[in-house]
Amino acid sequence: MANVIPVLTKGGQKSGEVTLSAALFGVEPNEHVMHEAVRTYLANQRMGTAHKKGRSDVRGGGRKPWRQKGTGRARIGSTRVSHWIGGGLAFGPKKRDMGMKLPKKLKRLALTSALSTKAAEGGIKIVEDFEFGTVSTKEMASILKAIGVGNEKTLLVVTAADREVALSARNIPNVKLTRAAELTTYHLLRAETVVMTKGALATVEEVFGE
Repeated sequence: MANVIPVLTKGGQKSGEVTLSAALFGVEPNEHVMHEAVRTYLANQRMGTAHKKGRSDVRGGGRKPWRQKGTGRARIGSTRVSHWIGGGLAFGPKKRDMGMKLPKKLKRLALTSALSTKAAEGGIKIVEDFEFGTVSTKEMASILKAIGVGNEKTLLVVTAADREVALSARNIPNVKLTRAAELTTYHLLRAETVVMTKGALATVEEVFGE
């Protein structure tokens, strides 16, 4: 059965209907692939730039400070050992790449699974547009209230990085804005409600469709 949902105006009135693509919003969700996609996304957010110098990285220490025997002091081979001031850190963090990759087909399956899950839960709303010509958090909040969005985590999906819309939405708690072409499984699953403009829906179907 086709998944038909209403298209809302900024005032919350129904202005028409739209049929969601079965290839994107009507597949059997694959929980394991969605889990892998979320793991991959989070792993790729890690910088891996923490780095401390070890004994071999610290300058100096090439000469033995004193002879091995006969001084009454403990034997030592270098002034750059970890328990001396100016020495290298033992077992400190090193720079590393913690990024992961997911095959293109699995990435798409994870995204369609997430979209289908939201559609099945009734968590997708379609609005005509968010444009109102000026930066106004109050105006954006009133639009979200009019279309039935409360305090839940909400993902706004738009066609392009509209500056006025982005600035108007950024200070509203639990609201995140993203472009349709940059939609991710992580942000879809994190949101309780996904609000798309009509143009953004067309972009999602064009970019991620068969």
